[in-house]
Amino acid sequence: MCAWDDFAGDAKALADLLAADGSGALPPFLFLSQPGVGAADQRRCSELWTRDRRAAAATERRALDFRFRAADGRKIKLGYLSNDFHDHATALLLIETLEAHDRERFCVNAYSYGADDGKAMRRRLIGAFDNFVDIEALSDGDAARAIHRDEVDLLIDLKGFTANARSGILMLRPAPVQVNYLGYPGTLGEDICDYIITDDYVTPLASAGDYSESFAYMPHSYQPRGRAGPIGPRPTRAAMGLPEQGVVFCCFNQAYKFTPEMFDVWCRLLDAVPHSVLWLLGAPMAEGNLRNEAWKRGVNGARLVFAPDMAQDEHLARLQLADLVLDTAPYNAHTTASDALWAGVPIVTCSGSTFPSRVAGSLLRAVGLTELIAVDLDDYFDLAYRLATDPAGLVDLKAKLARNRAGAALFDVPAYTRDLEGLYQSMWNRRSAGLPPALIPAA
Repeated sequence: MCAWDDFAGDAKALADLLAADGSGALPPFLFLSQPGVGAADQRRCSELWTRDRRAAAATERRALDFRFRAADGRKIKLGYLSNDFHDHATALLLIETLEAHDRERFCVNAYSYGADDGKAMRRRLIGAFDNFVDIEALSDGDAARAIHRDEVDLLIDLKGFTANARSGILMLRPAPVQVNYLGYPGTLGEDICDYIITDDYVTPLASAGDYSESFAYMPHSYQPRGRAGPIGPRPTRAAMGLPEQGVVFCCFNQAYKFTPEMFDVWCRLLDAVPHSVLWLLGAPMAEGNLRNEAWKRGVNGARLVFAPDMAQDEHLARLQLADLVLDTAPYNAHTTASDALWAGVPIVTCSGSTFPSRVAGSLLRAVGLTELIAVDLDDYFDLAYRLATDPAGLVDLKAKLARNRAGAALFDVPAYTRDLEGLYQSMWNRRSAGLPPALIPAA
């Protein structure tokens, strides 16, 4: 809602919850967007969140007594676990990789506990898997039994602690190797997953102690992003409610990622760049508060333009109207960043010390635009201001992005998929050799 009257007090309340050492009191996903929080605190939050449930699961796990087959030269069976197998950001990112999996080496199953929204993406996802198993109606124990019965070798969780996650299934350990991937930018904590798919930008090796999972490094960005998403024709500014003249700063991140400090910088930019506007994703409960916050900072609240939800092709089309995307910190743009880069719009980011605060930097590295990564918010302001007031320089930057995009690692689905499969193979090789999880370096 961007109701920031007591932002500092709210931050202290969260810190007090963490310090109180209570199980299940502080949701880890909420903590990811909290300024001033380090990765070690995020791990502690995750482990406190699940402490009592993990203890209960350990008892049930002993009763289930799952045993696993030894490797015998068969295909490695992958099981992707999620409730987002429909028209959702995770599905949009992952669909081309799922379709590109090598079926000579891997059997690819889905374990879905989400509703069928009836849209085309749901049908496409069902077609992308060798088996699409609906476990929505099953208890955690019965879901774990189904996964174990199917002899899944690597169970890949796409949810973490995001909405409607069922980490209880993972706590029962129905597969010999369990992987934290894509859906949650942080550690799940002790005794849930063996590995996290990542890269050496979002999680430098020095941060390994802040994660319960072993790092499995992709060579470029951990995030997949295909090329097949259609970009519709560029609409007019007027059709999108934007003024005909002036710089269009854009941020289509959800409003929970906004902070007063970040909004200060944005308002400084609006004040410094005449006739500019800030184009935001519609957030009905936050819009009035954000306009009032702009007025408090001496900026006309009408210079905030709110965009409605649109289908993906229409969304990508309208993104082309943005001059510059302004990232959030400490929780960066993730899917919205790769969407902007695919649509040809540069993004200015400020990298922090945690996974969610470094994702946009990872994506910029994977398209060859590291010059857009700021070291702090002053640098972020200077970089955005310089680009906004140098039309020729901004044109050159967009041209560089257009040139890089054709060969960028971020959009190379076949290469990404082979790299991901290489990590899966390495995980399975270690398991087959009786070795514990350990760092898997990028190939």
